[in-house]
Amino acid sequence: MSAPLIKLSDLAIGASAIVRQFPPNGTAFVRLREMGLLAGTSVTVVRAAPLGDPLEIKVRGYHLTLRKADAAHVLVEPAS
Repeated sequence: MSAPLIKLSDLAIGASAIVRQFPPNGTAFVRLREMGLLAGTSVTVVRAAPLGDPLEIKVRGYHLTLRKADAAHVLVEPAS
């Protein structure tokens, strides 16, 4: 049985997950997909800015910074 899906923005610092659902449209989401954030991709939350926004994640071997509002639209399955 798979774990429940949570928002990428709710993933704890240092935690890893697999991207499962991704909004299909919008210019910001097209840009994120172009940078490698796709369904089935493994991501790790590296750190958050002092006030919690933006988030830095590691995806496909590089670090990507994204706003928490954008990360809230990406659903992930936490790695066990």
